[in-house]
Amino acid sequence: MIDLHTHTFFSDGVLSPSELVYRAKYKGYTAIALTDHVDYSNMETVIAGITKVVKVLTENYDILVLTGAELTYIPPKLIKAAAAKCRKLGAEIIIVHGETVAETVPPKTNLCAVEAGVDILAHPGHLSEEEASIAAENNVKIEITSRRGHNVTNKEVAEVALKKKAKLVLNTDTHSPENLLSKETIAQILLNTGLPFNYYEIMQKNSLEIIESKRIQ
Repeated sequence: MIDLHTHTFFSDGVLSPSELVYRAKYKGYTAIALTDHVDYSNMETVIAGITKVVKVLTENYDILVLTGAELTYIPPKLIKAAAAKCRKLGAEIIIVHGETVAETVPPKTNLCAVEAGVDILAHPGHLSEEEASIAAENNVKIEITSRRGHNVTNKEVAEVALKKKAKLVLNTDTHSPENLLSKETIAQILLNTGLPFNYYEIMQKNSLEIIESKRIQ
């Protein structure tokens, strides 16, 4: 299993990077990105802290661990610059905290994220066809999420994304250990999203595509 959206105690998660990675490995994960919430106040410290441990954890727990960042409530017009700064600081996976219906995310966050060419637009809420089309053009993956509250629009998101040929990934937005994926939760998510179970393999290939793009840069 590959999960490219998780949180540690570097933001609002409850686990240390080491414990989160070990628990993910124990549940059968093969790759995980640590994507704590960042804005301009903390991106240097968060990315530096995560980067310190990813190599050690990858080597010792036999699971690929990636440094990531979730741009959260960044003023939309600054998303492109913020993403570039995070990459310069060492983040491999850049995701944007999309316009979930569970929160009051700034309007145009989705649009600016896909225009910026980030890796993943997380929990986009009411994804528009325009946003999905731009995501497809810029190879921005659209997230189907298991996280409660954010997941209520999964079916709508999948329908719009697939209509416009944007690629989907499945992530957990893990904040605590019980959020990590299992075969049972994957099956339930796909059922609720209106996707066949074998579509999980396609979403995993899309996640792997992101990872491989980082390894050849």
